[in-house]
Amino acid sequence: MEPGQPREAREPGPGAETAATPRWEDAKTFYDNLSPKKKPKSPKPQNAVTIAVSSRALFRMDEEQRIYTEQGVEEYVRYQLEHENEPFSPGPAFPFVKALEAVNKRLRELYPDSEDVFDIVLMTNNHAQVGVRLINSINHYDLFIERFCMTGGNSPICYLKAYHTNLYLSADSEKVREAIDAGIAAATIFSPSRDIAVSQNQLRVAFDGDAVLFSDESERIVKAHGLDRFFEHEKAHENKPLAQGPLKGFLEALGRLQKKFYSKGLRLECPIRTYLVTARSAASSGARALKTLRSWGLETDEALFLAGAPKGPLLEKIRPHIFFDDQMFHVAGAQEMGTVAAHVPYGVAQTPRRAAAAAVAKQTLSSQ
Repeated sequence: MEPGQPREAREPGPGAETAATPRWEDAKTFYDNLSPKKKPKSPKPQNAVTIAVSSRALFRMDEEQRIYTEQGVEEYVRYQLEHENEPFSPGPAFPFVKALEAVNKRLRELYPDSEDVFDIVLMTNNHAQVGVRLINSINHYDLFIERFCMTGGNSPICYLKAYHTNLYLSADSEKVREAIDAGIAAATIFSPSRDIAVSQNQLRVAFDGDAVLFSDESERIVKAHGLDRFFEHEKAHENKPLAQGPLKGFLEALGRLQKKFYSKGLRLECPIRTYLVTARSAASSGARALKTLRSWGLETDEALFLAGAPKGPLLEKIRPHIFFDDQMFHVAGAQEMGTVAAHVPYGVAQTPRRAAAAAVAKQTLSSQ
């Protein structure tokens, strides 16, 4: 330092900081906060648990659907374009999707390089022109949905298969039935009659047993021969696993993700919880259901045997993000108590198939 150099121009000593020399870390944090948050990379469909949701399942589109039905597709598209900067309100599948994303966040913290996460695909038969409003709505709610299929009225089935879909949720019962017939796990989702708070940190999924996780073999016996013969049949076949139902694969996928948390010692803090909620009675027919799950290497966190009691009040206590059942009676009961319920159109409980299924049940018994 030259003699007479001004004091303020002197170099600071080692480790000293001044207002003019902010720490590098502080500057980096400041600029990181200015930048948009980096979103995770979308997984390859074959590596992920793919959940396809329709636009009317994810968002409320009652007014738009009314216009489509009453005034036709051209007026519908015009209305959507005029309102494309107005986000849709959340629909029945919205809390479920948010819960999926919460699980993904935990998985990526534990397994940053793994693609074994939920991958959400928006599957809609909307015209592509409507896509801007859907994108705006997804961005408005900060959802991570990068994959869209806007089929312009065509069947989504081929796209569902291409994405290796593990579950398809739609408000269109015909498309759901088409997916079920193609061997894809699917359900028609319904809004609850009233809103109740659900967990923000734990995904909760409740399943009926027969004709959902399991085949409808036992329900066919009940329809054709009554409860007494059903109890006899279940007792005689207690150690024979039931055939799989349409949503067995989805439970299997949930179980696989649960084990990723278990392996990190987080069984009690697992952000996925599953429930079997069945009209079966425990003593007379419950063992076969549990032994079937065991034979598949699967389990549910809770098994609730109601012996014919209404499911709605119990579901109100569980507060699942979604409940699957093959009978509209139970779906309606769940709705009334504030549960988002989804109808699985499979098996003897579906009216068009009752006569044929009953005939098959008689043939099944006669051959045993």
